[in-house]
Amino acid sequence: MLWNQYFYSLNNNTSFGNNVTNANIAYSVSSGVWHYNKELEKEKDDSFGTYEKTSDSPLTVKQTIADTAQWSDGVPVRACDYILAYGASSTLFNTLKTQEEIAGASNEDGTMKKQADGVVYFDSSSEAWKLITEFPQISDDGKEITYKYSSVYADWEYALFGTGVPAHVVGKRALGVADPTAACDAVLKAFQDKDNSALSKIANVWNTDYNFTSTPADAELLVSNGPYVIKDIVDEKSLTMTANTNYKGKYQPKIKDVTVVYNEDPTASAQALKNGDVAIIQPQATADLLQSLQGDDKLEVLTGDQAVYEHIDLTMNNGGPFDPKTYGGDAAKALKVRQAFLKTIPRQQIVDSLIKPLNPNATIRNSYNMTPGTPDYDSTIAGNGMNAYDTVDVEGAKALLQEAGVSGTVKVRFLYAKTNPRRQQEYRLVAESAKAAGFEVQDAGDPKWSERLGSGSYDASLFAWSQSNDSLGGSAANYTSTGQNNYSGYKNEQVDKWWTELNQSTDKAKQVEINTQIEKQLMDDAFGIILFQHPDITAFDKTKVSNVSTIPFNPNYYWNIWEWELVK
Repeated sequence: MLWNQYFYSLNNNTSFGNNVTNANIAYSVSSGVWHYNKELEKEKDDSFGTYEKTSDSPLTVKQTIADTAQWSDGVPVRACDYILAYGASSTLFNTLKTQEEIAGASNEDGTMKKQADGVVYFDSSSEAWKLITEFPQISDDGKEITYKYSSVYADWEYALFGTGVPAHVVGKRALGVADPTAACDAVLKAFQDKDNSALSKIANVWNTDYNFTSTPADAELLVSNGPYVIKDIVDEKSLTMTANTNYKGKYQPKIKDVTVVYNEDPTASAQALKNGDVAIIQPQATADLLQSLQGDDKLEVLTGDQAVYEHIDLTMNNGGPFDPKTYGGDAAKALKVRQAFLKTIPRQQIVDSLIKPLNPNATIRNSYNMTPGTPDYDSTIAGNGMNAYDTVDVEGAKALLQEAGVSGTVKVRFLYAKTNPRRQQEYRLVAESAKAAGFEVQDAGDPKWSERLGSGSYDASLFAWSQSNDSLGGSAANYTSTGQNNYSGYKNEQVDKWWTELNQSTDKAKQVEINTQIEKQLMDDAFGIILFQHPDITAFDKTKVSNVSTIPFNPNYYWNIWEWELVK
């Protein structure tokens, strides 16, 4: 198969590794207690484990790990594996707390620095795990975990999916404990005792050891617990998975080896499929791509909309044009500059020229968190104010810059996927439009754009968010002050409070009401702007492979990788 960005981290629970290309592979080599099926129903996997809510007040959830759940090296999955996932993502064990401290903990490329002994920082954040302030209860046999929440959390079920990386491998590498059982127990004890010396070592391994673009020298870093296991990685070119011979679950793969090759060019993807070099593609959709695929009898072409949306975010903490520090701390001035830039973005032109040729009914997406066509989309966009930016307003942008007392050319470094043809066109359209208002939009495109997110090396970023579930509360990570995906340095205490309230509400209507308030505040603060919903083109060679389909949520066509079959 072919994907549009190369794999670079097996720990997609870190902010650095949190990317669709990594998540697809992690999904294929991992197990969880449920996944979405083709009908977008939660299909439970009792061969890995079960769970149940045992109390509403306080919210209490018990999880039981199945005897058939084990790692690819034969080590059983135990509670200590889930405790590592919980401890790393809850933020409750971090000793670095302030934004300044956290910013200083990362390198320019977005990876984490190795922290000194006793300094603990896990590069992750989960709104659900944050609420489990009382340490989980663990059964004597290490197979049951009981989580008690400090408050109601409506979307608790989404946090239970899988274990992430193996605690016994992390324990061995961080603490020097060779025996797998003892290593896993040592990780558990470090969290139970809040042993900062041990936790700093564990965090260093968890944050950094699983970042690689070629086969690691230590095979233990490839240990996983799903139907497949990574076999080989050729630096930024391909990745091969092979059936996990120690997998005892119910999703036994029908194809032994699956190789993913990487190319961001949709035209090259289509050509590779037609040439028979690959069997499945799902590239960035373009009209030319769709036309080139249609009419070939050996190809099955699936179209629709993905749960993926394009957006532009503005960086507010890097000393750039959108940062109050640039204007002596004058937040009102920085806000006007951000608003002026948003007024120049040619959203309708982008949709008309790049998306409508694929989907004649395509429209501008005017919500941060609501998908067009869903029942609450119209009411949300009626109240959030985003449609005020539907049309370019160069004169309005000039007036705002004048009000802010900003003269001369405003330089904006614009980050996007340099090798992605559609995003190249989007950049050019934005740069041309903004120039008329006095902005010089500089080309900061980079093939490794995702690794720069949050680095402060750009002023505006163009990329897409891919939803992995239908949880509204999950979007908090993009906008809250300490959210894992908040790469812009945005901070608003009221927005943080609203997200807490939304996540604690079990009333859908109330959630929609709160979300509209959040979205209006994001617009009032000129956080950024949404462009469009991604059209989807998935194509496969039906003479080579069968049982391929796709779902809107990540992992898209990987959702049933174990069911694929070679055509004989």
